[in-house]
Amino acid sequence: MRRSLGEQLLELQAEYTESLAELEDLQQRASDGAGDDQADAGTKTFEREQEMSLANNRRELLSQTQHALDRIDAGTYGLCESCGKPIVKARLQAFPSATLCVACKQREERR
Repeated sequence: MRRSLGEQLLELQAEYTESLAELEDLQQRASDGAGDDQADAGTKTFEREQEMSLANNRRELLSQTQHALDRIDAGTYGLCESCGKPIVKARLQAFPSATLCVACKQREERR
């Protein structure tokens, strides 16, 4: 699991770096809007907001993956951070960075 999470972390870091570069490019193109009509400006704004959303999502996934690796190192991986009970193997296989067991996650989502 550690190797898989490590590989995932590297992929996410590359994707995040790519997203930041794309966002930087969009920012530069947005400042060079001479002659653009309203539709062009709206499209550029939409693209920029979409790329910001992707970058934020990737940053959050990076954080979750790093937290899972830290939990492996600490010996707490696979234990629910809320109740301390083991997280079922199927949940960890589906979502390796899970920090809550199914019952605690359901309780959290109801709030």
